[in-house]
Amino acid sequence: MKAFFTTILFQPMLNALMWIYSIIPGHDIGLAIIVLTVVIRLILWPFQQSALKSQRALQTIQPKLKALQAQYGDDKAALNKAMMELYAKEKVSPFSSCLPLLVQLPFLIALYQVLRSGLNSADFNLLYPFVHNPGQINSVAFGFLKLADKSIPLAVLAGLAQFVQTKMLPMNRPPAGAGAGAKDEDQLAKVNKQMLYIMPAFTVFIGISLPAGLTLYWVVTTLMAIFQQWFFLRTHQDKNEQVLETPKP
Repeated sequence: MKAFFTTILFQPMLNALMWIYSIIPGHDIGLAIIVLTVVIRLILWPFQQSALKSQRALQTIQPKLKALQAQYGDDKAALNKAMMELYAKEKVSPFSSCLPLLVQLPFLIALYQVLRSGLNSADFNLLYPFVHNPGQINSVAFGFLKLADKSIPLAVLAGLAQFVQTKMLPMNRPPAGAGAGAKDEDQLAKVNKQMLYIMPAFTVFIGISLPAGLTLYWVVTTLMAIFQQWFFLRTHQDKNEQVLETPKP
């Protein structure tokens, strides 16, 4: 399994990083990390879009779920059956937003391993023959940032970016025309609000313990996620608001 992971994911990403590093003017590893992160995010763009669409779809049917909760009350068996029928009718799965994220996980783990190895010149024996072996990486990026060392300011920046991304998620943006929710919805809103602050704090905590190169990747990939979510919300806002604001008969 480890050999498969190395051959299919780790080795291609390591070679991509070293190739980008070799062709960038000044051989700046910071710029190489940024370029590679952007490329990976673009490759995974369809999967993230699918996750955002699933989150939006689940949000759209919340009024119908609320109506079912009011209709069946404490009859959990009947409520669960009605909810499953609603999910099937609307072609929505409560787990559909998680599957695209699981697809991305191996890529993210591989990229993490690449950055950890690439900064200390490990695993250069895995470079393809046509990729130049730099021998040793200059870990100073942009002329001042030592990517092999920890960086508290970069960790804080990663936390701020995480806060913006979490706040922009469809589940944290109440749809237009949504009224007061049921008790379960109120609890969900509380959980989402807690995660809005817990995730950025967790990001800072982890970031200050990692080499700045990994934190730089975290910042860039989060900024890319923010842009993707902004693009998604902008292109789907009007359509969803028309559906959500349809007058009740």
